[in-house]
Amino acid sequence: MTRKICPTFKFKYALFICALLPFLLMVADIITDDLGANPVEELLDRSGVWALRFLLITLSVSPARMLFRKLPVMKYRRMLGLFTFFYSTVHLLVFLVFDHSLNGAYILEAIVRSPAVDIGLMVYLILIPLTVTSTNQMMRLMGKRWAKLHNLVHTAALLSIMHFVFSEKVDISIPLLYGAFLLFLQIIRIIYNKRKQNALLKRLNLQHDNEI
Repeated sequence: MTRKICPTFKFKYALFICALLPFLLMVADIITDDLGANPVEELLDRSGVWALRFLLITLSVSPARMLFRKLPVMKYRRMLGLFTFFYSTVHLLVFLVFDHSLNGAYILEAIVRSPAVDIGLMVYLILIPLTVTSTNQMMRLMGKRWAKLHNLVHTAALLSIMHFVFSEKVDISIPLLYGAFLLFLQIIRIIYNKRKQNALLKRLNLQHDNEI
């Protein structure tokens, strides 16, 4: 008997393929030599932008769940977070291998002179423990510490916007748009948490009045 594949699995499989497409397109453009006059800069731009996009998409999952309670999005958050780390790693490797030829002196000079590089490395260092502890087993082992650690994703997002701003030499309108979207997500969280807190206080007051 053939086992039926559930719709959730089908969607997760399709989402995985869609998330991998930007990387496959980069590989295809490398093979066909279709990256323009400055291929290294093009790869840096693409990988960095997709890392930021996946980070913001991952952060959008909880606000989407807050706004639409029946929307089954939480189950995909981990995979989106892993793709954030994947594209961040691609971005870092392009910087180390293609842009600086794994030359320690050049890399160190870039770290010393460029705030964009410093901030980008900070983001990556934050993403490493978040990725390592993203499993259900680590969540159980860490308990309340897991949530505290993973709250650093908001810091990583803010630093990513700063990294993007410092990386742009002239026009910073696009990174500011991403920053505005991050701010929008935070506003949703603040409003939701405030309403949740008010609802809890209201229930406690009602219980207190009933006891009296």
